[in-house]
Amino acid sequence: MGNICRSPTAEGVFRHLVEQQKLTDVINTDSAGTHAYHVGEAPDRRAQSAANQRNIDLSDIRGRQFKSPDLENYDYVLAMDKSNYHDIQSLDDGDGKARVSLFLEYAEHYSETEVPDPYYGGANGFERVLDMVEDAAKGLLEHIRKQHRL
Repeated sequence: MGNICRSPTAEGVFRHLVEQQKLTDVINTDSAGTHAYHVGEAPDRRAQSAANQRNIDLSDIRGRQFKSPDLENYDYVLAMDKSNYHDIQSLDDGDGKARVSLFLEYAEHYSETEVPDPYYGGANGFERVLDMVEDAAKGLLEHIRKQHRL
């Protein structure tokens, strides 16, 4: 929603996996919020701290707002919850190439469909988000590798 908790965490985790697989030359990763609450801001300090404990650096990520051209510029646009999914869908005129889905559709070990927003909770919420995001990011990368023969 604001691009300072869940989405930058997912961006950082996925980017980390892509780097480990030496695929940075073919996979571009970015995140955005559906609202302009935190444009230009760094990720929440709690998100950064939790990610740093797993050797994932979020410090260079800055909040930005999702725009309809993102649907043309990316192959996959992933929402953290149904509310954001519907906000993204409302911008889709059908001309974009992006596959819009919920991020947790790629998770293997979670049956939930939405990544909970940890903003108003404690540190444990950020750890849970990281666990969910790591699972979905691995599934997404596996899917991309198969779909695009990487």
